[in-house]
Amino acid sequence: MSSINTNVAAMTALQTLQSTNSMMEETQNRISTGYRVSEASDNAAYWSIATTMRSDTKALSTVSDSLGIGSATVDTAYNALTSAKDVLDKIKTLLTSATQDGVEKSKVQDEITQAQGQLKSIASSASFSGQNWLSVDSSASGFKAVKEMISSFSRSETGALTVGSIKVDTGSFALFDASATKTGVLEKDITATTAAKATRFTAYEATATDTAGTATTKGTWDSGATVTAGTHDVTLGDTDVMSFKIKIGSGTETKVSITKSTVDSALGSTDGVIDSEADYAAVLKKALDDSGVQGGTWAIAAGSLTITTANNNESITVSSTAVESFGASDIDITKSGTSAGDIKAYINLVDKAISKVTASASTLGAVKNRLDLQSEFVSNLMDTLEKGIGTLVDADMTEESTKLKALQTQQQLGVQALSMANSSSQTLLSLFR
Repeated sequence: MSSINTNVAAMTALQTLQSTNSMMEETQNRISTGYRVSEASDNAAYWSIATTMRSDTKALSTVSDSLGIGSATVDTAYNALTSAKDVLDKIKTLLTSATQDGVEKSKVQDEITQAQGQLKSIASSASFSGQNWLSVDSSASGFKAVKEMISSFSRSETGALTVGSIKVDTGSFALFDASATKTGVLEKDITATTAAKATRFTAYEATATDTAGTATTKGTWDSGATVTAGTHDVTLGDTDVMSFKIKIGSGTETKVSITKSTVDSALGSTDGVIDSEADYAAVLKKALDDSGVQGGTWAIAAGSLTITTANNNESITVSSTAVESFGASDIDITKSGTSAGDIKAYINLVDKAISKVTASASTLGAVKNRLDLQSEFVSNLMDTLEKGIGTLVDADMTEESTKLKALQTQQQLGVQALSMANSSSQTLLSLFR
């Protein structure tokens, strides 16, 4: 039926055209934004997941930045330790040359002093983004030896967030410590000069002078109760030195030094512990032999050391027993009374420092490797998350462009159909002519 009041054909054509226009608008929006789900109204579930994942990706970007800063900080400390090790090698070489006869120690000390200054310069300049692990002040407010670098960000099934970190204990890395404790690898350990440790050696101080022809025993360290096995043992650390001076007859006064190396060599140990009077006597004999004291022979009885001279009329003086402590930054071979034994102790100290610096560099190398691996993982994880988000919400541009072309054709046909439907009323008018 044809009607001039209701044009069904035009209504149908209009609805079709409006539907086509709506689909074209949606397609054009996808092409413009690149998303098939750009708003919650497009797909609430996918939009929610994508929004959360985007937020997590931004957090991972911060983690990646943190790993980069951490890696640079570790690199700075590692390179500084490597340089410090090279300088320590030089100091060790200089000390070794100073043990040779005829070497002018003042000239050697000049080079050592310059090397010591270089060590401090290396430590103070090993800073990145305000962090310096090699020159510290452990007494400063808020100081923490354990450093943390953010390394991961994760979300559990329940939505709980976890932020992981890589921790580095820098306590053994510091070369210099501005605090009163001076716990830096290249500094003295002042705990070694405590009264308790010094007192344990005081009982062995002695001054003995022979009366001509009356005795062959020239001096004895008394076997008192100062060193009692398991109770009052003495431990020498890497930077500790027990020293005393001995003079036999008209000979040269010699300074005898006892270090951890002396103790371990005399007792076949590795801990620097003197645990009894007999151990102490053995250590003393070793120290006297190493120092090359001339004019006497040494005999050990349980708990004591007896000195016998070749000439009964010679006097023996033993004095100045003390516990000292020094670091690589304190080495001075031009000090009055410095003996060949002291220089050997210095060499041992520097060698220990080289071992510690090498161990620290090795640890930092392992940390650097872990940071690099974690940084690569985080980068790959971010790419994976981006890919997942794209799968959920990105528009397939090939599909959308094809669809747009088809809709444009449908739109043209719709416009033509609507035009034909509207023109049908004109055909009705011709019937009334």
